[in-house]
Amino acid sequence: MRLTVIGTGYLGAVHAACMADIGHDVLGVDVDVEKITALTEGRPPFYEPGLDDVLTRALASGRLHFTTSLREAAAHGEVHFVCVGTPQQAGSQAADLRYVDAVVDGLAPHLPASCLVVGKSTVPVGTTDRLTTRIAGLAPAGVRAEVAWNPEFLREGFAVEDTLRPDRLVVGVTSPEADDTLRRVYAPMLDAGVPYLSTDPNTAELVKVAANSFLATKISFINAMAEVCDAAGADVATLADALGHDSRIGRRFLNAGLGFGGGCLPKDIRAFTARAQELGAGPAVAFLDQIDEINQRQRTRTVAFARRMVGGDLTGRRVTVLGATFKPDSDDVRDSPALAVAAALHRLGADVRVHDPEGAANAQLAHPELRCGSDLLTACRGAELVLHLTEWGQYREVDPDKLARVVREPLLIDGRNALPHDEWRAAGWTVKALGRPAPTDRRPSARAGERLRATIASPATERDRDAAVASVLPAGRR
Repeated sequence: MRLTVIGTGYLGAVHAACMADIGHDVLGVDVDVEKITALTEGRPPFYEPGLDDVLTRALASGRLHFTTSLREAAAHGEVHFVCVGTPQQAGSQAADLRYVDAVVDGLAPHLPASCLVVGKSTVPVGTTDRLTTRIAGLAPAGVRAEVAWNPEFLREGFAVEDTLRPDRLVVGVTSPEADDTLRRVYAPMLDAGVPYLSTDPNTAELVKVAANSFLATKISFINAMAEVCDAAGADVATLADALGHDSRIGRRFLNAGLGFGGGCLPKDIRAFTARAQELGAGPAVAFLDQIDEINQRQRTRTVAFARRMVGGDLTGRRVTVLGATFKPDSDDVRDSPALAVAAALHRLGADVRVHDPEGAANAQLAHPELRCGSDLLTACRGAELVLHLTEWGQYREVDPDKLARVVREPLLIDGRNALPHDEWRAAGWTVKALGRPAPTDRRPSARAGERLRATIASPATERDRDAAVASVLPAGRR
């Protein structure tokens, strides 16, 4: 089929390359000339495992091309996939749909015949209905230019796999013809047995934000338990293992740590809350505000632990942060918890060095005040505190004995609870992890309530949090 993919960022570039790879004739569209040039030359504008190979194959097949012209896209496509960003509005929790609207306004006047415009961006429920009216009024084809919604469920680091072998396909359509068209688009996946759910557009739009909200809730729940474990002298890892054996709960995403970030999960749960309030259903999702607050508090708690480990004052202390991206196998630093903590430590006076295998350049652009690089030993040399904040595989393979020889003080905060703590301690490191007691910690059950109150309300804890919170939280959450 002749497809267009409008927007060649993280979602669109992967979708375009993969659709061409399975046999469609695809035209990718973007207003960014440099991005289009890079993709045409086979250079992905971001790091994503496996994308280089798929892009190279698709270009070599002659089935993938790129342009900056929506008029050209309209002439090419039977199906137009809208894959532009929907960031958080400035000064609001709601989604900013200006880029989606711009695509519709630019594309619709060039649509003279029947076609299907398919949104993949994450949008507030009701967007399909609004865009259907908008396109019908702008397109020469009128109502023959139909709108459907097909939400994406990509995980950065696994985007190619998730596109070619998704765990489900969800489409929101208003006609059998639209459903048939999307079944043809995804025929190879359906032939491989991928579940296909055809529903109305409102339900399809809700699926993505509901899925992200559930995931965020699970992550923040175990992080809330980590905070209680720190107060009570309990071990959140063992707690998570015990919970995970319950088949109704499951062990996945019950790993306590620094929390979630990135360009999707945080802004999606905020936009969901904002839209629910507009619909009069705000109380039903009010808990998501608390989920967001728990997630942000993990950052302030990590900063507070860092201050305490160096004696209460970070001024002039050399600190190394391992990880800048919001997750491993990506170069994406949008709303990165690791980078937020690094920046907060810098603002509290620390001399911060940041290491990341793929995201150092993006981190440096986002925070030029930090020293960012991709050489691990250089970043750690002379460090008085090391914080492990992004769970890259290479950090689990670091030899703690060798690293101990280049740092000034062998102090480690494992913000992802992912390193082999016994090995690090055997190499002479003092290790702190959120929700994990040190081997010498006492756990007097009679004093658990007293310790919980002290951790939450003590002047020292409050001073730590107050000093760090403004520099860690995004403006919309202060």
